[in-house]
Amino acid sequence: MIVKAVMVPHPPLAVHEIGMGREYEIQDTLDAYTQACREIADAKPETVIVLSPHAIMYRDYFQISSGKEGRGSFRQFHAGQVKFRKEYDQVFTETLSRNLEEEGIAGGTDYDREPQLDHGTMVPLYFLDPLYTDYKLVRIGLSGQPLSEHYRFGQVIAKTAEQLGRRVAVIASGDLSHCQKEDGPYGLDPAGPEYDEKIMRTMGSAAFGELLEYSPEFLHQAQECGHRAFVILAGILDGMRVTPHVLSHEATFGVGYGIVTYDIDGTDENRRFLQKYEEEQLARLEQKTADSDAYVKLARASVERWVRTRTVLPIPRDLPEEMLEKQAGVFVSLHMHGDLRGCIGTILPVQDCIAEEIIRNGISACARDPRFSPVTVNELPWLEISVDVLTEPERIPDETYLDVRKYGVICTCRGRRGLLLPDLEGVDTIAEQISIACRKGGIDPADDDLVLERFEVIRHV
Repeated sequence: MIVKAVMVPHPPLAVHEIGMGREYEIQDTLDAYTQACREIADAKPETVIVLSPHAIMYRDYFQISSGKEGRGSFRQFHAGQVKFRKEYDQVFTETLSRNLEEEGIAGGTDYDREPQLDHGTMVPLYFLDPLYTDYKLVRIGLSGQPLSEHYRFGQVIAKTAEQLGRRVAVIASGDLSHCQKEDGPYGLDPAGPEYDEKIMRTMGSAAFGELLEYSPEFLHQAQECGHRAFVILAGILDGMRVTPHVLSHEATFGVGYGIVTYDIDGTDENRRFLQKYEEEQLARLEQKTADSDAYVKLARASVERWVRTRTVLPIPRDLPEEMLEKQAGVFVSLHMHGDLRGCIGTILPVQDCIAEEIIRNGISACARDPRFSPVTVNELPWLEISVDVLTEPERIPDETYLDVRKYGVICTCRGRRGLLLPDLEGVDTIAEQISIACRKGGIDPADDDLVLERFEVIRHV
């Protein structure tokens, strides 16, 4: 059973042997940290789970540290005398790995390559161990998977604790925004203070459903650290009655440090946040699909036909005339939970008509984008699909002829080519547009032989 849960930051400077006096500039954080760890000690857990952004992180896999123990020190922060040697709860780790496999969640110990404890784990233990050491450790990394998958992962952790009858405390280790001040590590971005205010309100009221609604673009702009750890924590506490206690929030050094503890008292079926979120999202996507035009409906039909049967959709004859008689380059883009899930296209037409171009590129987007594994049947209801029909590219003298909202760009140099569509979220300048297109093509943007072309698109969503 889950007996305690806390959200804490992990600033190495909070460790006296590293801060050497500067830690007192965040005294509220130090005091709150001690209080949070005292609450963990009072709960007497047999197992302590640390969710750390600085453990190994894969794009599509949750890494659980394996072996008998983890060791580490603050040597990289010039305090190698502060050392840790913690016994891992191997029974919990192995059971959790099996449960993840049964639930179809990509995670386990298969790719464990880092025996050393990270500072996202050691900073919380630095404060906990003087108060309580009668526990075994489970260390878990985050992943690049959707937030909903992190929540689901948390649910499996709670299930594992219940199966084993363990008294388990959970530490969600994570700083908040890193762009709070001009002299902070990432300077000042308005999204930084905005994220801190929002996340402290969310976590401070235990309104965990809100965690799933933070957009990837906003999280990236805010340069946050621990959001996915907080989502896993929310999944662990799914369906539980909790009372939150906000102990502190500071951004003295330009990085947000927030500490919240959670008392757990029974169950509450009204707090099944992932279930509610998915029901709302499915209803929205079903309506969006019903309202989409012939271009998007054809792309979806092609994707679904291929994923379910591995056969190519025949061209329907009831399509608009221009789709059957005209040719054009086409890009089909797939998104899921706000993240790109596949995107493949043709700059110039290679099929006999736009409809055939859509069908073929839809298959490529869901099954042949080298950046992603093929789309599965279970993912189909969650896909958002868009179709971009390209005008014929035209060569331009220089970048002054570009407009990131109106024109896409093709960068060509020495046989290499990179393309970027127009009006993409997060791409706000021509320099960014060219840089990304060049990077996709393996091109040096400063090469004197760089050739630029522009094109327009008609976007169907």
